[in-house]
Amino acid sequence: MSLRLQPIQVATGDADQESQLVFHDGFLVAVLVRLSHEYEDEAGKWYLEVGFGRVNTATPPTFTDLGEAQGWIEQRLTRAA
Repeated sequence: MSLRLQPIQVATGDADQESQLVFHDGFLVAVLVRLSHEYEDEAGKWYLEVGFGRVNTATPPTFTDLGEAQGWIEQRLTRAA
């Protein structure tokens, strides 16, 4: 499975600025935001700001890095297929 990431800035209302749009087969499936220092122990981790379709979840997870986030997204897309 191939995901494409596109860096973007998302106005989340706080200091979070580094974000990634995640595409699969040309469709936007998720928005990931890197957590700022305001999140203390979670700072530097990636957060699923929003997932679309099969990536949507009521309890958005955090990820250590983008590789972990991509793996989780791929599992959601594959499991629901």
